Amino acid sequence: MAISLSVVLLLAIILVVLVRGGNLKAGPAVVAVLFGFFLASTGMAPSINRFMNSIAETINSISF
Repeated sequence: MAISLSVVLLLAIILVVLVRGGNLKAGPAVVAVLFGFFLASTGMAPSINRFMNSIAETINSISF
């Protein structure tokens, strides 16, 4: 839960920065948000979640 909330927050911040910076217009931003929303309700959602969790675990296991 904490990882997915962090990823959502990070992606939301990136989306806002891109829209406000003029690099992404409002129309494509809405399409991207809706795509993510509908993708989350498909059968691919568990696979995407596992992939993101494995990336987070890999990053966490790297010691500096």
